Amino acid sequence: MKIDLNSLAPSQLTTDRSTKQASNSGNVDFQSTTEDRTTFHSDSASVQSLTSQAMNSAAIRQPKVEALRQSVNDGTYQIDPAKIAEAFIASNGE
Repeated sequence: MKIDLNSLAPSQLTTDRSTKQASNSGNVDFQSTTEDRTTFHSDSASVQSLTSQAMNSAAIRQPKVEALRQSVNDGTYQIDPAKIAEAFIASNGE
């Protein structure tokens, strides 16, 4: 299951930008600094949606996991760097 954190609804992400002025020991000289704060809000609808997605995702294919675990333990697991590179490039194109 893939969760895309970039697809948050605008109501779930608020940014507050405020400017503070600080005096330098009573002098008339002021220094402005900008402070950024971000707050994430989650409402029950989005939590329920994510829970539903997780519950409906495919179950772990235990026989496949065990076969991979065994081949790694035996030292017989072979990787194909070209396939890994292709999959990596393909996943970045989404």
